[in-house]
Amino acid sequence: MSDLLQRVENNLRDRRLLERDQPVLVAVSGGLDSMVLLHLLHTVPARNRWKLVVAHFNHQLRGHSSDADERLVGKTAAAMGLPLVVERADVRRFAEKSKLSIEMAARKLRHEFFARAAKKRGIRRVALAHHADDQLELFFLRLLRGAGGEGLAGMKWRSPSPVDSGITLVRPLLDSTKVELQGFARQNKIRFREDATNAQLEMPRNRVRNELLPLLRKKYQPGLTKTVLRLMEIIGAEADIVTGMAQQWLKDDGRGGPPGHSQSPRRGVTAFANLPLAVQRRVLQLQLAGLGVPAEFELIEALRQSAGRFVSVGPALFISRNAAGSVKLQTQQPFEFKANKLTVNLADRAGEVDFAGARFRWNFEGVKNRARFSKRTGREFFDADKVGKQITLRHWRPGDRFQPIGMKSAPKLQDWFVNQQIPRLRRRQLVVAAAETGGIFWIEGLRIGENFKLTPQTKRRLIWHWQRAPMKKNQ
Repeated sequence: MSDLLQRVENNLRDRRLLERDQPVLVAVSGGLDSMVLLHLLHTVPARNRWKLVVAHFNHQLRGHSSDADERLVGKTAAAMGLPLVVERADVRRFAEKSKLSIEMAARKLRHEFFARAAKKRGIRRVALAHHADDQLELFFLRLLRGAGGEGLAGMKWRSPSPVDSGITLVRPLLDSTKVELQGFARQNKIRFREDATNAQLEMPRNRVRNELLPLLRKKYQPGLTKTVLRLMEIIGAEADIVTGMAQQWLKDDGRGGPPGHSQSPRRGVTAFANLPLAVQRRVLQLQLAGLGVPAEFELIEALRQSAGRFVSVGPALFISRNAAGSVKLQTQQPFEFKANKLTVNLADRAGEVDFAGARFRWNFEGVKNRARFSKRTGREFFDADKVGKQITLRHWRPGDRFQPIGMKSAPKLQDWFVNQQIPRLRRRQLVVAAAETGGIFWIEGLRIGENFKLTPQTKRRLIWHWQRAPMKKNQ
């Protein structure tokens, strides 16, 4: 028995990928990897008595070449005496219609086919031919996209189908390299077809495979595959621990039900704020996944850092978490943010308008004599040319940033309000003024913007007046 054959049998047994007498759907494209997998599963000692069914999905992306792939798989299955199921789909047309990349569209349709074919035949295991080189490529693709621990851990030896959780995908070749598969194919005279699109550099995966990895092996780490696979194993084990802790916390805290479901927290459960940082993030990530919201890092951090803060995740769609760590999705704009606004044309003339219960007046003056001006309640001065000829009066919105006079950066307005200890109700009532460029140059009664202040280079001053009934102290 060859080393590869023995290792695959050990993987199947020790990692409990397949049980004796179990029916298995084997995904076979006609390429090297899947043809070797099919021969391995068919050759492993007969005592396992697996019932193999060959499944081929024709993507119709390469014309006659795609049809030739299908014919090779069909002939091989017939020679082995194995049942064959084939499906075809116009992946390119589906990708255009669904606004997906070719790669993502192909993956979606392929997995839907595997799930249908397996379920129809009462099969609960689908064998895929992903190998060590695939893991390596995936690691760098996800690293470059900024993935977290779960993403960098790569593919698992077994995982639920993305289409049907009742079907398990198994990958017996994850510790086998492309070179090993090529050697096995030569020794056993296994026919396979090369996919010419693997050399096309338009696809990110192909650029990683054909440009980045050869460079890293040649210039930095000849043993790149072994090093990265070991790193992925470490990252995956640690990510599993964090996920387990997060799942247990959600269960113990009464949030183990359907998405959006929340019971009363149980006594003795660690408060969300006291959880380790990685567990906080995973708790939020799991809840977002349950709600069908993409768990991007920026969204997770925005929720983690601020309880009660509403974050926009789509048109008229907001998400927030409370102090206890429970995430909630709203399809209407939350009451914290008022949508009304007023566009005002200054046009180098004096004028006045009413907005949100306040009256605003303005006029302009030159600054040739650099005369000093006195500070007065209800009046501010700005560089008129920086403000522009058209401004917008409105209220605080999600994501607003503001650079107060004297500061070198523009923090989020939410954070600045918190630091200034502005009560929540008052935040909702305050009027902000945005310049023609969109930047906020004034917040009612609080501060002017650094980028709109008077400087020695100012040629014209905008004199801004406002007046409203005083807010109550508890606001």
